[in-house]
Amino acid sequence: ARFPVRRIFCVGRNYAAHAAEMGNEVDREAPFYFLKSAHHVLFADGGEVPVPPRTDNYHHEIELVAALDKGGSGIAVADALDHVFGYAVGLDMTRRDLQQDSKDKRRSWDTSKDFEFSGLCSALCSPGKGARPDQGAITLHVNGTLQQSGDLADQVWSLAEIIAELSALYRLEAGDVIFTGTPSGVGPAAPHVATPAAGARMQSCAWYGAAAVALLGWWLLDVQAMMPRARLRREEGGAQ
Repeated sequence: ARFPVRRIFCVGRNYAAHAAEMGNEVDREAPFYFLKSAHHVLFADGGEVPVPPRTDNYHHEIELVAALDKGGSGIAVADALDHVFGYAVGLDMTRRDLQQDSKDKRRSWDTSKDFEFSGLCSALCSPGKGARPDQGAITLHVNGTLQQSGDLADQVWSLAEIIAELSALYRLEAGDVIFTGTPSGVGPAAPHVATPAAGARMQSCAWYGAAAVALLGWWLLDVQAMMPRARLRREEGGAQ
């Protein structure tokens, strides 16, 4: 059955090392959130998705993803994980060049973070009794090379704290999904492709990745997944 996604909450700068590589500092007193549209998130084990237009710097960000099956307001940290239906490993795909431009102009991140297939997730897995999503390795390999590596214990805000904090800002509901932030090592998911020379019809490239999150000794996902074949196509006069 398909999980009925209601809203997508994303936590920014939740790993100090990633915040540093982006030139930012972490504010432990105030978590930073942004949203993705529910129809821009895909739950699937493998498949092919298009690289979006208007970017020459398309980045991967691996994250632990949590899906809620019940909500509420003012949820206590101690009760927060009882609201989790399942976990997935996800990729917060980012048009980094558009994001940097938005930062420079002090504008919102919508065009860099919220677009078709910008949230790629494995199938959801049941948390199991006593699951603790606050420790365990989180890794991403690109073309067989380890690109991102961290530990859930390095999160500035734990998932339980995030759920409790969000429930103070919104009334959470079943179907809400949370991307919990990415460790350091973010980088391009596809090589830069220059605008084709005159007369050239198309150029393509592909990126192959494997992503995994370890939770209580078992793997949520350990396959070539998310974007096993993402083709970047550009035609003369613009991207399509």
